Formats: sequence, C-alpha cells, structure tokens
Amino acid sequence: MTLPEFLLPVIALAAGLGVLLWLLLAGPDQARVRAVQNLQRGHTPAQDRPRHQQGHLSVARVIDSPERRGRLERALAKAGFPGGWTVDQLLSIKVLGTLLSAVLFFLLWMSSRSSLVLLLGAALTVGVFFLPDLLLLNAFQKRREQVDLELADTLDQMSIAVQAGLGFDAAMLRVARNGTGVLARELVRTMQDIQVGQSRRNAYEDLAERTGSIPLRRFIRTVIQAEAYGIPLADVLNAQAGELRVARRQRAERKAMEIPVKVVFPLIICILPVVFIVILGPAAISIMENLFGAL
Repeated sequence: MTLPEFLLPVIALAAGLGVLLWLLLAGPDQARVRAVQNLQRGHTPAQDRPRHQQGHLSVARVIDSPERRGRLERALAKAGFPGGWTVDQLLSIKVLGTLLSAVLFFLLWMSSRSSLVLLLGAALTVGVFFLPDLLLLNAFQKRREQVDLELADTLDQMSIAVQAGLGFDAAMLRVARNGTGVLARELVRTMQDIQVGQSRRNAYEDLAERTGSIPLRRFIRTVIQAEAYGIPLADVLNAQAGELRVARRQRAERKAMEIPVKVVFPLIICILPVVFIVILGPAAISIMENLFGAL
C-alpha cells in the first residue's frame, strides 16, 4: 500500500472521531435550556437557535421519527441523562458514526479487496449504529443497581421521619434533600412533579418507570394501596425496609456463591497452564536432554 492510500483512511478516521468527540462533549441541548428559560417570557423562534444545534437537528433528521425519538427519550431518562446527552446528539452520533465506519471500511476494502475486511466492516458498522443504545442500557443497569442498594436505607430514614411526626411527603422530601445518591435525586424530581400539579399516583408510577427498580415498584404499589385503604404508612415503611434488608443480604450471599463458578474459567485458561509449565517444565527439559544425550 502506497503512502497516500494509507493516509486517506487515517485522515478520514481522525476527522470522524473528532466530530463524534465534539458531539459527545457538546454538553446539554442549548435549545432546550433556552426553551425552559423562556417559559415565563415568550417563545424563542427557530432561527434564533445556535448554529451547532441546527446542525444536530439536520443530521438527526436522517433517521429521526416520533417512535425512535420517544424510545430514546425513555432510554435517556432511565439512564439518568449521562453526560448531558440529548436525543439529537444520539441520533447524530448514530448517523455520523455509521457513515464514518462505512466509508473507512470501504476504503480499506478498496485497498485490499478482501472479503474478510468487507464482512468485518459490515459487522462493525452495525455495531457502531447500536453502540449508543448499548451504552444507555449499561448506564441504566448500573443506575438500577444503585437504586436497589440505596432503597433500604432510604426507607429506614423515611420511617424514622414519619414516626417523628412528619407526613409522608415531608419525610420523602427531607430524605431526598439530605441524600446524595441516585434515589435521592429521583425523589426530589418526584416531589417537584407533585408540586407542579401532577397527581401523587402518577408521580410515583413515573418514579418507578424511570428507575426500573423492581423493589421500588413494589414499594410504590404498597404505598398506593396503603393510602387507598387507610393503612398507617409508618408500619408499611418498617415492613418494607425489613424485607429489603433481607433481600439485599440474600443478594449478596447469592453473588458470593457465584464467585467460585466464575473463577473456574480464568483459573483453567490463565493460571493452570502456567502452573503446569513451572512444575513440568524442568522435568520435560531433563527428559529431553537424557533422550537426545542417549541418542
């Protein structure tokens, strides 16, 4: 391969990676921020949007649709909007990343004419298209696990606050403001939804939908039923906190029991061959020396 043919894919890759890095680090959607700031004083015309946001939207329209936009909005909400990502940025990353990968591997295929490069390029191009979805799924799973770990302690604090005389909403707000984790931020958002006029039932159900935590969903259903039938919430909080502590301990024990099974394959692949070499290596060398010395 000559030097110009080698530099062309490299230059294309560097330019594409620069664009993708800029999209990832561009920060929150300025159009959305401007819209929130102008809710009390009027509407911002479309031509007043920043130029880079207009670029995001024009690129995102290639694969944009109401269904895909709604799905990505829900995925971003469940993942906690990592890195200030927006739907327009994700759609732009999908389009530009896929085009960049396709062009790069097409140039490599033109230089080598190999079917392996073509198949590998097609597979990686498809992988680049779905990479933002996988990143969001990974962030959502980690966030859900964090919520599960924080739920028992949060319910204990809410139970103490309710027994001290606070109402359920006041106890939730106090615990949320004093907390620093993922669940505390979600509780603050839930209380804000209630304060702006959303019903308590819908706000609680939105909380369960955003976090995706099964224990939290069960707790919310219990709270809704307790409010409907007039059951004291202090007793509900105590019972739910005790069950969650038992479930957390059982989950830790289950993970501890899974460790020996997970260690088997690294042990067989990485450690046992080295042990065999150390133990049998000198014996094999002595056997080879005696055998060839006798011959």
